[in-house]
Amino acid sequence: MKNDHSMLKTTATIGALILMASSSVLATEGGGSMYPNGVENYMVGALPPPGTYYLLYGSQYEASKLRDKNGSEVPIDFNVKAIALAPRIVWVTNQQVLGGQLAFHAIAPLVNLKVRVLGTSDTDSGLGDMTFGAGLGYHLSPNLHYVVAVDLNAPTGHYNKNSIANIGRNYWNIEPLFALNYVQESGFNGDIKIMYDFNARNKDTNYRSGQELHVDFAAGWGLKNGWTVGLGGYVYQQTTNDKVSGYSDPDTRGRAMALGPSIKYDSGKGWFVTAKYEKEFSVRNRAEGSGLKVKAILPF
Repeated sequence: MKNDHSMLKTTATIGALILMASSSVLATEGGGSMYPNGVENYMVGALPPPGTYYLLYGSQYEASKLRDKNGSEVPIDFNVKAIALAPRIVWVTNQQVLGGQLAFHAIAPLVNLKVRVLGTSDTDSGLGDMTFGAGLGYHLSPNLHYVVAVDLNAPTGHYNKNSIANIGRNYWNIEPLFALNYVQESGFNGDIKIMYDFNARNKDTNYRSGQELHVDFAAGWGLKNGWTVGLGGYVYQQTTNDKVSGYSDPDTRGRAMALGPSIKYDSGKGWFVTAKYEKEFSVRNRAEGSGLKVKAILPF
């Protein structure tokens, strides 16, 4: 049984690490997250007034290093390039629940993923894993806001256990979250989004990813002309072991951090744009890379 588990672990870990590099497009298993780490930026915790809103997320990610459980580079030929465009619809209702404004949202990511490893290449494109959620928004003051929500990530993306490039994870995920926003036209601005993932089993591989804690953040200074400039990034830590055919593997816990410049432009007319560039570091059991992420919001 030990040798069987070792073979399963090796196969699953290599596959997971390969797919992990495309975490920003929702395509990992075993040491990653269905949520695109670091995708959120300024204004993440501020729910807008009742109405329907359209958001568009864009991301570009590339990695050419794999890190093992000790943070050492795995010496193999490896490269991942991922581009994602993710439309999001948010409906903020007039309904109050527990003192908060009730809202619903859905995200449908469109993904292009290219993977090269050990001389083998693969590409996958199309609709990735969709997200559906509901939450409550609270406004403590004109400057301080927060959101409590639960997201459900559905396995709608293409998946083939024999492929090294998959834009879907092939299992369900439940993600409770808390987001806090402090905003002002001139002076300090800060946002944080804290999430915890509960992952179901991938029925095709009998692999169940461990639970995960991850945090997106941004901190900057408002310049009183619509612009905010500062830093943004994320912190990710897998908190429980992966399980392969019931075997709990203590060597599969992932970890990563990222940091880079972050900006926001608010038109003052109901729409704004954010952008940030993130470089990953302190990585364990994951791919290490960098990427650009953009978010725009428009009211209907």
